[in-house]
Formats: sequence, structure tokens, C-alpha cells
Amino acid sequence: MQQEEKWDLVVKPQSSLFDINFKEVWRYRDLLVLFVKRDIVAVYKQTILGPIWFVLQPLVQTIVFNFAFSSSFSKEISGCPYFLFTFCGLTCWNYFAECLNNTSNTFINNASIFGKVYFPRLITPLSIVTSSVIKFLIQFVFFLALLVYFVASGRSGFEMSWYVLLVPFLIILMAFLGLSIGIIISSMTTKYRDLRFLIAFGVQLLMFLSPVLMRVSENPRIHFLQMLNPMSSILETFKFVFLGSGAGTISWMGLLYSTVFTIVSFFVAVVIFNKVEKSFMDTV
Repeated sequence: MQQEEKWDLVVKPQSSLFDINFKEVWRYRDLLVLFVKRDIVAVYKQTILGPIWFVLQPLVQTIVFNFAFSSSFSKEISGCPYFLFTFCGLTCWNYFAECLNNTSNTFINNASIFGKVYFPRLITPLSIVTSSVIKFLIQFVFFLALLVYFVASGRSGFEMSWYVLLVPFLIILMAFLGLSIGIIISSMTTKYRDLRFLIAFGVQLLMFLSPVLMRVSENPRIHFLQMLNPMSSILETFKFVFLGSGAGTISWMGLLYSTVFTIVSFFVAVVIFNKVEKSFMDTV
């Protein structure tokens, strides 16, 4: 009698668009760690400054924007230097933008790997978000150092409150928002490559429509358009927590909107990702 064969791993096609095997993703966590190391080390391996570029990029952006816009927008901010206000906004926005931009190229940039070996495809965008959060934390520590310096010199005020507990939640929101929108765009770029060029322009344009370099407008029409952007409430809350009410505001309805928007976007992204994953090698 022939003995039944036993396999350690059986690869089966997904039968449902809503199916995410988180247990399988966890089993491949070592691969996730390797991808994260690759994303961080490969970019700065042969550079002179290395990880210093993580801080240098937002710092240079902040200096440039201060020369360009400080005379126009600094009047709307009270109790906080415009330099600190801008650096705080750019630190958050750059994290969201990097998650979105890099995730939006998931299928195209990794087509050669996807076509040769099996692993949970969701590992790739998750590695991008994880490596990006490491960069964000380095920039965030530098922002805290700047905040301590400005507070110690009497040019900014900061009072510790329980709102600081919202920071991890805000970071998670930014990560999943960038991940979700990036996955949706990545699924579309398998057929429409033009989106790769449009997304970079769109993210840059959206930054100027967000409270990164300025406060939320008091004009009702502009205010409504700005608050349609789910990042607006996140940015405003982040600035409120660290820079006070003169730099930002906290809106529980705005945070609720951002949270619901992120959850719905992630749900849609999973459905589209599972659908495209089955046949994207035929179109890439």
C-alpha cells in the first residue's frame, strides 16, 4: 500500500478576495526582516554620510521652505518658531509620502522576485512600511532634540499632557494610510504605467494642500477641502501635541474621519491586492 506523502508547505491559490493569511505572513517574518535590512542598507551603503541623510533631507527641506514661506505663513503661528513648525510637518509628511510612493511600485519593482519564488506577497509592502518607520523614528528623535533646544532657549513652549499617548496611534494611521493607498496604486500600475509619474506629482501637490507648511485655513471652502484630506487631522494633532494650540488643533471628529478612511482604504486595498496578485505577472 502506497504511503501518503506529507508536505511541510502546501501552496494553494486564494479562493477569496478577502482572504489574508496573517499566520503565513508571520511565518515569513525572517524574510520581512531581510527585506527591511535591504531597504535601509542598500540605499546608503556606498554613501559618505550614510544614515545622516535620514535627518539631512528634512533639515534641508525645512531651511528652504523657511526662506520661501516664513514671511507668509509664520504670522498665523503663535508660541512656536516657524522652523520647528515646518520640520514637524515635514517629518510626518515625508513618512506618509515615502510609504505611499515606495509601496505604489511594489509589483513593478519586485516582478522578477515574484516570478521566481513563492512567499506571501504582502511581505513586500509591509517591509517598505517597516523600513520607513525606522527612518521616521530617527527623524523624530532629531525633532525632539530640536524641540528641547528651542524650549531650553525660551523660544518655544511645551507642556507634557496625556495627548502624547496619541503619538503611536498617529504613526500607525500614517503607516496604514500610506500602505493602503500605495497598494491600490500599485495594483493599478501593473496595467497603467503612467500612474507612476502622476503619483509623484500628486503627492507633492497634496503636500501644499495639507497643513504641513501652514495652519488649516479659516476660509470655510478651503477648510472643507483641506479636511477632506485624511492626513490633515493627523498633522494638526501631531503639531498640537508637541507645539501647542498655537501650531495645531485637535479634532476628534477629524481623527475619527481619518481612522475610518484608513480602515476602509485598507479593506479596499486588500481586495484589489488579492485580485491583482493572481494575474499581475501576465501584465507586468
